[in-house]
Amino acid sequence: MRKKIISFTLIGALMGGCAVVQPTLVKDDTHARTENGALIGAVAGAVIGAATSKKKLKGALLGAAAGTAVGGGIGYLLDEQANAVAEALGTGVSNDPLAALDPSRSIVVIKGDRYVRIMFRSSMMFPFDSAQVMPSARDKVLKVAALLRNYPQTIVQVAGFTDSKGSYEYNYKLSLKRAQAVANILKSYGIANRIYVKGCSYNKPLVPNKTEAQRAINRRVEIYLYNRVSDMTDPCI
Repeated sequence: MRKKIISFTLIGALMGGCAVVQPTLVKDDTHARTENGALIGAVAGAVIGAATSKKKLKGALLGAAAGTAVGGGIGYLLDEQANAVAEALGTGVSNDPLAALDPSRSIVVIKGDRYVRIMFRSSMMFPFDSAQVMPSARDKVLKVAALLRNYPQTIVQVAGFTDSKGSYEYNYKLSLKRAQAVANILKSYGIANRIYVKGCSYNKPLVPNKTEAQRAINRRVEIYLYNRVSDMTDPCI
């Protein structure tokens, strides 16, 4: 009986995965979030279905199908949002873990397993030692806000990061002010999304803070897009 349940679970994952995968909007065609979400959803759905149904095999199969649809739907939504944001900001979706370390890239859009991460370099966002968003950067943030109107259920988290020059407390206040300034621009567009703000000071540097070039890489604001509260993580850790 157990072997049959496992077999039906795998069949449901394969069938559901094929059903939910759709063409992405612009630059990325890996569908990694969609496929992973579908598989995880299928397994979870099968376990729940088998545990709650009197007819175990039928419950497992139906649970796998339902779980695949939910998990795959979440994955596809991440794909869709990442591609839409990248296109609006004039860049592509990067799956390269080193993309954020490239000083020539002032904006980087990355898809994670549970979120979309949009990274803005502070050099294109703020004057030195300031939390006043520059006009050109404001326009970029407003483009993200315009897209979020299409995804009112998406949860938004804005985090600010500094280099290690100065005290931790001073940098914490600056990072929080910068993150809040970006969040205020998003809110000014009238979006319905829940928005959370974090100041990370010089926690979680991308590279060591040994040279000015390295410190410039670490100064940034990141916007995270989540589809569920349970997927949220602390960006400062």
